[in-house]
Amino acid sequence: MDITSNPSTGELVDIVAMLSDQRITFLIPMRGISEEQSRTRSTTSQLTLGSLVKHVASVEASWIKTLQEADEDAVFNMDEGLESHTVHPEETFEQLLQNYQAGANTTAEAIATIEDLDLLIPLPSAPWQSGREYWTVRRILLHILRETAQHSGHADIIREQLDGASTTLTMGADAGMNFD
Repeated sequence: MDITSNPSTGELVDIVAMLSDQRITFLIPMRGISEEQSRTRSTTSQLTLGSLVKHVASVEASWIKTLQEADEDAVFNMDEGLESHTVHPEETFEQLLQNYQAGANTTAEAIATIEDLDLLIPLPSAPWQSGREYWTVRRILLHILRETAQHSGHADIIREQLDGASTTLTMGADAGMNFD
């Protein structure tokens, strides 16, 4: 498949656009919150807005590394996976957001080099797999999109519990709608 014939259309362009849109949605619940709010558990889960930002950035970085290195001998690092959910006292919410943006930039650079969405990439072996799995570049990018979307929903619920803010209402207000 030649995805470079028209750089303004096509499947890869659509995937990139959807990921970009989803990033915007993911970051809306992060607007205007304090350091304390970023660390507050507002639901019964262990998730906080800060831990979500850290986790999504970490997962994306891991997938891009998998894509770029295509290592047949890679093994999933469970400690890193668990660490991605933990915000340490020395980590600030601002640093986590900056890290997330830096990761988004790295992903954009990696995507710009993609020539074949059908290329098979070996996944790191993991305890939940019976053997080595291979995913297409397309599936990896769609998984990054799915991961971001899933955690956007988590972030919205956490934010609603913190102060009643809603992603949907915020998006409407950004578009000039008035809900009074």
